[in-house]
Amino acid sequence: GELNMLPWWGWVLIVVGAYVVLTSVIDLVQRKHSIMRNYPFFGRFRYLFEALGPPLRQYIVTSDLIERPFNRLQRNWAYRAAKGELNSMPFGTQLDLDAPGIIKFNPSAFPTYDVGATDDCEPITLGAKRDQPFHVKHVANVSGMSYGSLSKNAVLALSRGVKIAGGYMNTGEGGCSPYHLEGGGDLMFQLGPAKFGCRTSEGKFDPEKFKKLCENPQIRAIEVKLSQGAKPGKGGVLPKEKISKEISDIRGVPMGKDCHSPNRHEEINDIDSLMEYVDKLRELSGGKPVGFKTVLGGEEFIRDVARYIAEHDDGPDFITIDGAEGGTGAAPMSLSDHMGISLQEALVITDNHLREAGARNKVVVIGSGRCITGAEVAIALGLGADLVHIARGFMLALGCIQALQCDSNHCPTGVATNNKWLVRGLVPSSKDVRVANYMEAIHHDVMMIARALGVTHPREILRHHMSMIVEPGRRVSLTEIYPSTMKAFHETRVIRREKMPAA
Repeated sequence: GELNMLPWWGWVLIVVGAYVVLTSVIDLVQRKHSIMRNYPFFGRFRYLFEALGPPLRQYIVTSDLIERPFNRLQRNWAYRAAKGELNSMPFGTQLDLDAPGIIKFNPSAFPTYDVGATDDCEPITLGAKRDQPFHVKHVANVSGMSYGSLSKNAVLALSRGVKIAGGYMNTGEGGCSPYHLEGGGDLMFQLGPAKFGCRTSEGKFDPEKFKKLCENPQIRAIEVKLSQGAKPGKGGVLPKEKISKEISDIRGVPMGKDCHSPNRHEEINDIDSLMEYVDKLRELSGGKPVGFKTVLGGEEFIRDVARYIAEHDDGPDFITIDGAEGGTGAAPMSLSDHMGISLQEALVITDNHLREAGARNKVVVIGSGRCITGAEVAIALGLGADLVHIARGFMLALGCIQALQCDSNHCPTGVATNNKWLVRGLVPSSKDVRVANYMEAIHHDVMMIARALGVTHPREILRHHMSMIVEPGRRVSLTEIYPSTMKAFHETRVIRREKMPAA
C-alpha cells in the first residue's frame, strides 16, 4: 500500500511526530513541573540547557556568581532545599573569600555538642503581654506577597506549605483572599494604605470589616505597612493585566486600569499618630499583636520610636525592617536603585537605638530583604533581627526561575501571573511540600550555624560572632564596623536568656 511506498525519511517523520505528540500529552497531564505543563515538549529543553550549562559556562556566558538579584549558587541552594535534597558542595567553596564585603562567621573552638540535638528551639513571641500572643516556631517565614501579584495557585501552595511546616505567611497588602485561608496555616494580615480587605467604597478604613476579619483564628498578627524597601514613598501597583473579576471583588477596585495604593496612611503623620493607630487596631482585633513595616531613611525615626516604647512601656509588638534591596513585582528604577538603607545597616541602626533607649526586650525586630539562604538569615539575626521574612526565596521554592517577568503577567512558571494557562502549570499539591521543605531547611541551617558558633539558640548569634573582609587579607569584627554604646551593648534582646543550658 501507500505506507510501503513511504521513503525512509517519511517513517522518521512519523516516529518523531508521534514522539512529540506523546511527550506533549505526558507533559500536559504531569503535575510536577510548571514549565513542562505550560510549554509541553518545548519546556523540556530548559532542563536540557540547564544540564549543559555547567560545562558551557566554563568557557562562555556568565559565571555562577554574577547574576542579580540572586546568583546561580543562591538559586540552586533554594531549589535543592525545596526539593529536600542534600545541600552539600563538592570540592570546596566557589566564593572569593578575600573579596571586600564578604561576611564570615567566627567558629567556636568548642561548638555546641550536636549529638542528639534537634532543630527545635524556644519560640519567639509577638505580643507577649497581649490577650492573644503569637508564638513563632521558625526563624524565617513568608514575607508579604499579595494575591493578585501572585497567582492563586502560588498563594494556595504557600498557605498549605506553612501549615505543613508550622510557620506563618504574611498576606501582603492585597487583602486576605480565600486562598490564603484555604491552607489552614497561620497568617499575618498586612494593612496597607489602600486598606484592601477592610475598606469602604470610598477607600477609607472600615473598622467593622477589620474587626470581623480579625475574628478569624488564622489571623494571628497585624502588620501596618508604612513603606517597603523596593519603593519607599510610593504606593503599591497592581497592573491592570492582573486584575481579574475575582481580585476586583476581593479588593473592591475597578477592572481595566492599574490599581494604585496611596504612598502612606492618611491617619498617620507622626510618631504619636502611628502609635494611636497601632493601639486602635490592637483593640479592634481583640488583643492580637500589631506592628509596622518600614524602610529606614536615617536614624531619627527609629530613635524616636525606641524612645516612645521605653517611655510608655508600650507601642508596636514588632517592627519589620525592610532593606532597600527588598523585592517587588513592579517598582520605578529611581526608587528601587537609589532609595533607602540596606538591611544589614538598617538592622544595626534599629538594634542600637532600641538598646540605647532600654527598649530592646520590649519589641520583636523582623528583618526582610534579599535573604534566601540559611547563612544570609543567620547574618540578619546576628545584626539585630529576631525573625526574618523571605519572599523571593519562597518564590524560588515554588519554581520561579528569575525570569524577571513579574510585572508583565507572563511569568513562565505560573508564580507571578494571573494568566490561566500559565497558572495551571503550578500545581499546589506538588509545591506545598517544597515550601515546607524550604522553610525547614532554612531553620536547620541557622541552627547548624548557631551550634558551630558555640550557642544553642539563633537569637544568641551576635555581631561579635561575625567578621567582614574589608580588604584582601584583612578581616574586621562586625563589632568594630557596627559599634554600639556600652549601654546599648548590655541591653538584652527579646527572650534572650542570660545563660542557655547546654544541649
